Amino acid sequence: MKSTAKKMSVFQLTTLVAANMLGAGIIMLPTKLAEVGTISVLSWLITAVGSLILAHIFAQCGMFTTRSGGMGGYSEYAFGRTGHFMANYSYAISLVIANVAIAISAVGYTAVLFNWSLSPVQLSLATIALLWLAALLNFGGNARTGKISNVTVWGSILPVLFVSTFGWFWFDPELYKTVWNPNQMPFFSAVSESITLTLWAFLGFESAAANMDAVENPKKNVPIATFFGTLAVAVIYVLSTNIMAGIVPNLDLLHSTAPFGLVFAHMFNETVGHIVMAMMIIACCGAILCWQFTLSRVFKSAAEEGFFPKVFSRVNKADAPVRGLIILLIVQTALALMTTNENLSHQFENLVNLAVVTNVFPYILCCISVNILLKEENASLFIRRSIAGLSFFALLYSIYAMYAAGEGPLIGGITAIVLGYIGYQVVFNLIPKVAELRKG
Repeated sequence: MKSTAKKMSVFQLTTLVAANMLGAGIIMLPTKLAEVGTISVLSWLITAVGSLILAHIFAQCGMFTTRSGGMGGYSEYAFGRTGHFMANYSYAISLVIANVAIAISAVGYTAVLFNWSLSPVQLSLATIALLWLAALLNFGGNARTGKISNVTVWGSILPVLFVSTFGWFWFDPELYKTVWNPNQMPFFSAVSESITLTLWAFLGFESAAANMDAVENPKKNVPIATFFGTLAVAVIYVLSTNIMAGIVPNLDLLHSTAPFGLVFAHMFNETVGHIVMAMMIIACCGAILCWQFTLSRVFKSAAEEGFFPKVFSRVNKADAPVRGLIILLIVQTALALMTTNENLSHQFENLVNLAVVTNVFPYILCCISVNILLKEENASLFIRRSIAGLSFFALLYSIYAMYAAGEGPLIGGITAIVLGYIGYQVVFNLIPKVAELRKG
């Protein structure tokens, strides 16, 4: 069905990128970083620089490419159709898993706010309901999703901006210093330990490229949304999480399931803490909405290129791939049900780390492809040389990030990637050749 739906503006796309990062990453991050200590600020700086370099590379790809498909289209310049498929395939896997993890975090935060004691079955059912609600809201199309994210993202931006700006009045330098490296980990191990956590927080800067077919003037607006959305979130992340570590004792943060509510309760009172928790829940729900939207666009783009079944490319009058979303929801429902068993829940945590590894793989393909892309699209010599140097550092950072994820997720990620490659070769090369031989 041909779509006549209104496209997103550059502001809506930028806020979608910010919502994807802020809602997904910030809600539980201070608690996770408390396990490592304030030495994690070094991981923040490494990840922020790496993410900004990657964002700049994606911005250049978006400005010069003449091919569709987001990261898949960028990868095609160096790796052909196989690279296009592998980028979209690995990114799609990471989003299917990550969206369930974000929904679980939102439900957990809500349980703390209302003092609910949820069983594993109840947690799974609430997670499934939230995923389906986010998908249903996406049925209204691109512009509606953009408008909703413009509102929900402030649920995280306002508390985080307040901490970043005024939190210094409650900041205790001595408290910050005492938890620099509480576990006395070796320097390299301590930094590497929190690289995956900080990278998880930045996942989403590439979502502008993934949604380029849903935005006005994508060659201009995708680069703007990618870079400035990432820059704003980088500043907010580094400031807020480090200030919080100097306001609340590390042990309290470590055992908190709602760290921002805890900090505001510490600065003001319990009522303010509960209000902030409610705002964070709204932001997290908005992030799920945006990520479900991004996931559907990735599958739609891949289907239009002939890599995924055509059902994922069929849209309604509002340009929403409803049928594809329903199929993805069934898969996510099955993943959410994994949390009803404690052993399976532990297994699901490993899948979250796997999501980080599979998300980084398309970055590596794009870092390798960008120089060929710029040359083929006749970019200036100055741009090509500057991006060549940046892409080298971005490639090193991406490989390091995969290494920091740990042996289990790394092996699992490589296995998933290899299986995808084998599947592609069988479906798109071996089967057609066998069919030709039989006809001959």
